[in-house]
Amino acid sequence: MDIKSYKKSFEYSYTFGIFPTIELIKSKSEKIVKVLISSKYKTDSDTDIFELCKKYNIRTEVNDKIINRISDKENNFVVGVFSKYECELNADESHVVLVNPSNMGNMGTIIRTLTGFGLSNLSIISPGVDIFDPKVIRGSMGSLFRINFKYYDNFNMYDSSFKNHKKYTFMLDGAISLKEVKHDKNELFSLIFGNEAKGLDSSYSSVGKSVLIRHTNRIDSLNLPIAAGIALYHFFD
Repeated sequence: MDIKSYKKSFEYSYTFGIFPTIELIKSKSEKIVKVLISSKYKTDSDTDIFELCKKYNIRTEVNDKIINRISDKENNFVVGVFSKYECELNADESHVVLVNPSNMGNMGTIIRTLTGFGLSNLSIISPGVDIFDPKVIRGSMGSLFRINFKYYDNFNMYDSSFKNHKKYTFMLDGAISLKEVKHDKNELFSLIFGNEAKGLDSSYSSVGKSVLIRHTNRIDSLNLPIAAGIALYHFFD
């Protein structure tokens, strides 16, 4: 494999940093091609990357040249190289749905947040950012490897696949306040968010229940990961 700076067209991607790489090893070890390690790497935690790779029978390679060539910042001492893979969403679990997400860091943060609140399924309505971009993985702190995800060409394709999920669309002109939303703990739900620039268009007001997260008029809207975090906290059992 000729390892180069990441491109979406590649069949493989990277984890930059020890923590995302550890998450990759523990969750998707079968997808790992190898782990690159800097000559400057020093164990500063309870987990030694060499020992962990040995435990999972993963090839390691000390190679500063390659790490420096593909890294987008300095001080990346550990890089995981792994093959991309596909997932299916679990129909018996609740979901987060991102419609046309455009910011890699935001997607990563949302993945980390939904994982923290016990969800494991993310639907992405195309077009949307590349979930395997190392910036997404870094933003998720490796939580990407703990979830199921799937891209859909349009929302109707997702909606028709999960008719048993109660849909909540988060909109600036939502019909009810989030505080008013009551949900059964056994209820399957989909929390649906628009992209950072436009949010959800008016057609989504007729999808399930449209929800407003109230805030003061000192701002025009909440940052997408913040809004998603508030919603996830409200629905957290």
